[in-house]
Amino acid sequence: MKSCVLIYNPKSGKQTIISKLSKIRKRLKAEGYVCTIRKTRYPQHAIKIAKEISRKDIDLLVIAGGDGTFNECLNGLMAHNQIPPIGYLPVGTSCDIAHTLGISTNVDKALDLIFSGKKVFMDIVKSNHGYFTYISAIGSYVNISYQTPKRLKKLLGYPAYLIAGIKAFFTVPKMKLNIKTPNYSKSGKFTLVLVTNSQKVARLTMINRPILDDGKIDLITFTYVPLLNNFMYAFKFLFNPKKMMGLRKIQTDRGEISMQQPYQWSQDGEPHGQGSLTFEVIPKKLPIIINPKRTKYFTNQD
Repeated sequence: MKSCVLIYNPKSGKQTIISKLSKIRKRLKAEGYVCTIRKTRYPQHAIKIAKEISRKDIDLLVIAGGDGTFNECLNGLMAHNQIPPIGYLPVGTSCDIAHTLGISTNVDKALDLIFSGKKVFMDIVKSNHGYFTYISAIGSYVNISYQTPKRLKKLLGYPAYLIAGIKAFFTVPKMKLNIKTPNYSKSGKFTLVLVTNSQKVARLTMINRPILDDGKIDLITFTYVPLLNNFMYAFKFLFNPKKMMGLRKIQTDRGEISMQQPYQWSQDGEPHGQGSLTFEVIPKKLPIIINPKRTKYFTNQD
């Protein structure tokens, strides 16, 4: 028999995963796995559980939760630099990683994909605030995912974020930042900065066709333009133009964003540190099972 560990967050999304546990265990057993089930009990508990797992030799890690739970597991696994193949059951509110990788938010379909999908090796990013898979961001709207009340997310799901976004519409920040990469340098006032490697963030299109195994990440910045920034965001996220006033997008493998005021960073949808950010892509580090239709985003597999 093969060994498997399931880490699940009972508080993710509409909190329906508990009712699925018996079916998940039976399916894993039918596929030849002896499964140990671990429940997260408090914030960042998944980090501790994943650290313990990283010391062991297991055949499959199944993560059931949202983007934040996935991020915690990644940070725990990287403590010992050993990552087993990952199957993902996205049961959170937004599930941006799952949307990019073509993984259904229907638990039964996502479970099927673990055994019929394609294992690839995806880039991750190391920063001074921890590891992340798809985004680190500061500025407008980035704190909505973790400031929206859990009871509202349980009741409404994704629309709860839209309600919380109404308040953010009237509070556009003006951040003084210094941004440096090997081939780019810019100082000025910004309202939103995204370091991202994802097709979608909060289900809004960031990159039409991301390449997730090229050792690069996109740095997207919006400069401060009085009274116009919300219209700029709307135009960018609805039409995703290549060029636009106040918008700059570059690709890089590393960079630094420094500041005097300690702004809060959001990484993979959760708060991760304040102040300056340094980041570097670690190519093809994460073994994960994806929808075969999304192998078009992986062009550098061995």
